[in-house]
Amino acid sequence: MIDPLAQFQIHTLFSIVIAGFDISFTNSSLFMVLTTLAIITLFTCGSIKKPVPGRLQVLCEMLYEFIANLVKANIGTQGMSYLPYILSVFLFVLMGNLLGMIPGGFTFTSHIIATFALASIIFIAITIIGIVKHGTEFLRLFIPKNIPLFIAPLLVPVEIISYLSRPISLSVRLFANMVAGHAMLKIFAGFVALIAGSTFFPLAILPLVVSIAITGFEFLVALLQAYVFTILTCIYLNDALNLH
Repeated sequence: MIDPLAQFQIHTLFSIVIAGFDISFTNSSLFMVLTTLAIITLFTCGSIKKPVPGRLQVLCEMLYEFIANLVKANIGTQGMSYLPYILSVFLFVLMGNLLGMIPGGFTFTSHIIATFALASIIFIAITIIGIVKHGTEFLRLFIPKNIPLFIAPLLVPVEIISYLSRPISLSVRLFANMVAGHAMLKIFAGFVALIAGSTFFPLAILPLVVSIAITGFEFLVALLQAYVFTILTCIYLNDALNLH
């Protein structure tokens, strides 16, 4: 039987231990590096000026405009100064998801430690931005306007818990969707191999069709999860910049 979770195992490629800390280079590290190089290569090639824009240039411009419009719609013009970072987050998650779809590839976004680290960096950065801009007024984020004072003791703890849970919900949403989709794809692929090697091999066409459909759906999920991760980042940044 094929283990659907085996594809998520982290393997050490180069062992590195410094002062007792294991910082070995793993397959997860490799695909993070490949993701970064793919993004740099895409925009480097897409930035080459030509008399007639090529496909890569058009693709890069479409990605830029898509995220720029997303930032304007959810934050406003003041959010444009944070566009490079938000675009980088979107591309990193999207490219990481897509590279994980390559046979033999590794999806680092299927690990909660990777998605939580990314979400925590965003959470800390947004919190610092809010404090720097508003100072102590940033605490008004936990006290919505025009609420009766007698509700405040109940509402403030709820708002604080909700705010602190943002990196958890942001990371778990991405991690859970990627794990579920890839595990399901592996299970149906295992059914194809199992049935094809039996006397009922003509029936293998059924799980094969389902596997193809799930593969197409996973590409859609890869794009959708990158979009959701990015738009939530914009919403959280808008809260820090504009408060309630």
